[in-house]
Amino acid sequence: MNDATAWWILAGLLVAVELGTGSFYLLMLALGAAAGALGAHGGLSPSTQIVLAALTGAVTTFGWYRYRRQSGAATPDVEGNRDVNLDVGETVQVQGWGPQGQTKVMYRGTQWDAHYQGQGVPQPGPHRIAALRGNTLELTRSN
Repeated sequence: MNDATAWWILAGLLVAVELGTGSFYLLMLALGAAAGALGAHGGLSPSTQIVLAALTGAVTTFGWYRYRRQSGAATPDVEGNRDVNLDVGETVQVQGWGPQGQTKVMYRGTQWDAHYQGQGVPQPGPHRIAALRGNTLELTRSN
């Protein structure tokens, strides 16, 4: 097997893994492997092929990272997303609040730590679950 074939096989494996995981960064590394393959076709030495592949992979990966940061592609808020967490939007009854806006509530048959997320001084009564952060419920006043 010549060097170019090995590089193309590596590029294909990276694309296959990317298709399985959904990590676009693996495509950038596959571009680096493709650059190594093109270097092999061009008759470059193996060490130069490796440097070419590494530089291409690093530059494209960094470029993709910068593009995502500048385009505002942020991680979605899964803690407060009802499509991900069915507890969001449910109502709990609060008996009283602590001085730091924290309390304990009964929900789904067990006691939960809860934190007030709304404006002003929290009052006892029904509250809506706005998010679930770890094992703490983030509550807002229910209207």
